[in-house]
Amino acid sequence: MQASQDHVVSIEYTLKNAQGEVLDSSGDQPFSYLHGAQNIVPGLEKALEGKAKGDQLEVNLKPEEGYGPRRDELMSTVDKSELDQIPNIEEGMQLQAQTPQGIQIFTVTEVTGDKVTLDGNHPLAGHDLNFSVKVIDIRKATSEELEHGHVHGPGGHHH
Repeated sequence: MQASQDHVVSIEYTLKNAQGEVLDSSGDQPFSYLHGAQNIVPGLEKALEGKAKGDQLEVNLKPEEGYGPRRDELMSTVDKSELDQIPNIEEGMQLQAQTPQGIQIFTVTEVTGDKVTLDGNHPLAGHDLNFSVKVIDIRKATSEELEHGHVHGPGGHHH
């Protein structure tokens, strides 16, 4: 069986930046995703297309194939008073905000006096991504998974 549209693909992966630092990994359990449903970054999904159980690959992605380039329009500065429901705002905190496009995550990048700078870019936007991947398993997706657009855990439950 090959990784293709409407299949659940389970992978082990390690993600490193251009400097070789590990940014993320699947850890002890394989990571499963629904192929063709944009559950993972486009370049990785494209590289896994047609792969089979046991295949190992190195995938090096430019930002356009990963989390996209950094976009200045996703940066904003607000008055601290607008965030007064959040105690002790400090750099590095991540905040969720409801936007017209749905929930968006913002990272606090600077706190200067009564001004707070927020970055709505994904933390890995603008970065080259280097994945080491091994395909652990491939199976047909269930009709419920196809309907929901993502993988369900054992017994058909969300994980």
